[in-house]
Amino acid sequence: MGRAACPVGGVTVDIAMNEQPQDEGIVLTEAQKRARRSRSIAIALSLAALVILFYVVTLVKGPIVLIRPL
Repeated sequence: MGRAACPVGGVTVDIAMNEQPQDEGIVLTEAQKRARRSRSIAIALSLAALVILFYVVTLVKGPIVLIRPL
């Protein structure tokens, strides 16, 4: 376990590694998918608003932010 099937002669691929797992895991309902999508959109819009706010504040402050005591 943890060792290659053919460590010296080249690369081999185990067929079991290429098979899809039998367990499908957690399957979301349509309502859960819609809720996830709406949350993702809300987060994206909030992030975009924050970026725009930072950009506007930078423009309003202007080049005066570069003149400061060192």
